[in-house]
Amino acid sequence: MTIGRFTRAITCALFALTAATPALADNYPSKPLRWIVPYAAGGGSDFLARTISQGLSGRMGQTIVVDNKPGGNTAIGASETARSAPDGYTMLSADNGTLVFNPALYQTLSYDPVKDLAPVTLLGRFPMILVAGPGLKANDVKGFLEEAKASGKGLDYGSAGAGSPHHLAMELLKVETGANLVHVPYRGAAPSLADVAGGQVPVMMVDLAAGAGFIKGNKVRPLAVAHPTRLPQLPDVPTFAELGYKNVEAAALVGVVVPAGTPKGVIDTLNRDLVATLKDKEIRQKLVDFGIDPVGDTPEQYAALLNDERSRWHKLIKDLNIKLD
Repeated sequence: MTIGRFTRAITCALFALTAATPALADNYPSKPLRWIVPYAAGGGSDFLARTISQGLSGRMGQTIVVDNKPGGNTAIGASETARSAPDGYTMLSADNGTLVFNPALYQTLSYDPVKDLAPVTLLGRFPMILVAGPGLKANDVKGFLEEAKASGKGLDYGSAGAGSPHHLAMELLKVETGANLVHVPYRGAAPSLADVAGGQVPVMMVDLAAGAGFIKGNKVRPLAVAHPTRLPQLPDVPTFAELGYKNVEAAALVGVVVPAGTPKGVIDTLNRDLVATLKDKEIRQKLVDFGIDPVGDTPEQYAALLNDERSRWHKLIKDLNIKLD
């Protein structure tokens, strides 16, 4: 091959590579999408993904396949997403455990949430609620704090697992109030709630999606919500801010991320259709009824929120020296 022909070949190859990104964005989506949920079927994140996918599929004109990949505090699903092709056909339901807590809790992690994953949009918040069972005599937060203070060994609290939003929300409450509390981790919110309802553990933080049945059935009683405003589903339950603890705000934040390197045009298309789906009245009402506060924001807003959350929670985790490996 002559130098001239070689140069032309290189130029053509570079042109084809440069043109590939907009072409991908223009044709996207042209095949079914895979939505990885790093939790078992039946939970709040699974419900969120399956409910939204019903509307998203019609908007995108493609099948959305929800694929449950539980394990490793969401690291299994996150790692698989990070290793997938950055073409917009694999997305992940990522919560603040995946994107915020895990890097501070584990010395070694199989993915980097900042370098390996790109934010698309925050789907919704699962606000945390302090609930009590028959193991707690008090009927309000003041009484709860007095009971915890009077306990020499500390008052037990349950959680959905070490490093979960439920766990760290209680640790935040502990720091802000000085309450003497002892963590009792479970494998999931359901068994923890069952023991709170049974009186084996006095209290826990739980999201409404997981705890609604127990609250409506009067098996546990809500004492306060860790949310800026009262929840429409629990209008009589005060916020921690109303009680004088303005920094006690916590929620499971679930959004969509894709592999890093996914073209901006593809991310923008996915964001547009996800946000439009979240605005659909019927889908939005299903989410609210389940206990989710729907959001839908831009990739930039979601990225900024994650940065703020990392600053807030990493300090707490470091100060308390919480480690999971």
